[in-house]
Amino acid sequence: MEANLRWVLLTALAPIAWGANYWITHAHLPADHPLWGAALRALPAGLLLLALARRRPHGPWWWRSALLGLLNTAAFFVLLYLASQLLPTSAAATLMAASPLALLLTAWALAGQRPRRAHLAGSAVGLAGVALALAGPGEGIGWAGPAASAAAMLVSSVGYVLAARWREGADPLTATAWQLTAGGLMLLPAAAAAEGAPAPVDAPTLLAFGYSAVVATALAFTCWFAGLRHLPAGTVGLLGLLNPLTGVLLGAALDGDAFGVRQGAGLALVAAGILLGRPRADTAAGQPPATEPDSGPGPDTARLPCGRAA
Repeated sequence: MEANLRWVLLTALAPIAWGANYWITHAHLPADHPLWGAALRALPAGLLLLALARRRPHGPWWWRSALLGLLNTAAFFVLLYLASQLLPTSAAATLMAASPLALLLTAWALAGQRPRRAHLAGSAVGLAGVALALAGPGEGIGWAGPAASAAAMLVSSVGYVLAARWREGADPLTATAWQLTAGGLMLLPAAAAAEGAPAPVDAPTLLAFGYSAVVATALAFTCWFAGLRHLPAGTVGLLGLLNPLTGVLLGAALDGDAFGVRQGAGLALVAAGILLGRPRADTAAGQPPATEPDSGPGPDTARLPCGRAA
């Protein structure tokens, strides 16, 4: 019992770190450099995990790592960065909480994994929760932030479907290290070409980049995969709900984001939808985690295919 509690507490660090990263990105990272922001999150984290894994890709995993790195790291991190900058912290966290539901529908559309009625009900309930939490006059949400969130969920869900077919030949932590490194290397020339030199940073910004790369990515993935090895899938799935909860609470406490009865009810509906739509434990066992995730891992929503951050 005591050992399980230790693993629960260790695993919980991952979704809490991912949820806090919404606020870190929104409050302390440069808004006009999303490519550099994503690159400086992905590459240091990938190199750190490679130092732990000490394995190179082999066979088809060279091109698989590149493709999954493009989807789950390069594209996802840029879109998540944009969503975190364009949206209030609580809104970004609430929107990305719907990523497990988007994953179910994407797997149905692309891989023929027909969801059960409970999965469809969960999707409907979760999306209703997102709409309730973000609805209302005076929110000033606009369209760009939700569009970035939706695109982030889409690319990571496609990546999950591919990773689920490519489970053999690499353990999740090693595959995550390859994808983060590949995605970071792709982002470097794109950032240099589109955004020029990195923006000058002061000490708080440097600490924020360090948190995003080391804590919210390298450390969080390590804790998440440790939990997946030692805890039931249902327990890990429930812990993932700490991701949006952390983001919403930080946004309300530190940025003054609105959090009343409507936002609380919406977040509760999102949680209920995730619980209804989450795959059975016996189905999910042995599959690469998805959404910081999720979340995800993706989750950024806190699980990702072979390791997705949120």
